[in-house]
Amino acid sequence: MRLLVVEDDPDLNRQLTKALTDAGYVVDRAFDGEEGHYLGDNEPYDAVVLDIGLPKKDGISVLEAWRRNGRTMPVLILTARDRWSDKVQGFDAGADDYVAKPFHLEEVLARIRALLRRSTGHAQSELTCGPVTLDTRTGRVSVSGNPVKMTSHEYRLLAYLMHHSGRVVSRTELVEHLYDQDFDRDSNTIEVFVGRIRKKLDVDIIQTVRGLGYLLTPPPAPGA
Repeated sequence: MRLLVVEDDPDLNRQLTKALTDAGYVVDRAFDGEEGHYLGDNEPYDAVVLDIGLPKKDGISVLEAWRRNGRTMPVLILTARDRWSDKVQGFDAGADDYVAKPFHLEEVLARIRALLRRSTGHAQSELTCGPVTLDTRTGRVSVSGNPVKMTSHEYRLLAYLMHHSGRVVSRTELVEHLYDQDFDRDSNTIEVFVGRIRKKLDVDIIQTVRGLGYLLTPPPAPGA
């Protein structure tokens, strides 16, 4: 899943980016409201971490502009602990959740996981498709209870498909959501990773829809 962090404090921006990257997300960064507004308007992020007190353009204005332009990605705002008015303004502008500074990075990670689940219609942290289970808290994948080791790229691709199970996901969409803006994007690499995942899972849950992309569905019942 691809995220955007908009935070002007260099140390906090770095800490958030590292924690989210270590958790398996692809992260783009912005350090002011204008850059954040542009990226959020033009890139297909799955969620955004947005500070309220930004230079050049404040976070509330950025969020309002995104919502006016039809941008619907979940947004987690960062607020000062003693500024309850920031929280009210943020929710009224279209925020989905907030974290008050100072905060623990684990709380940010948990809230991002929850926002991503809700935005794709999932209520639990464990995603399942047939015998395959993906735990978004631990980053572990298993088949019928047996753990399956995956690289970070394989995990991200499978996680995206499982979050969007039941609908066709194009190769272009996968590339846009699995790689940051500076990555040399090549949709052919998606086919390579899909092949590796199929081999590791050894379960027929990823269907190729010719000319359209991939569809994640439970395997047919025995004898069906």
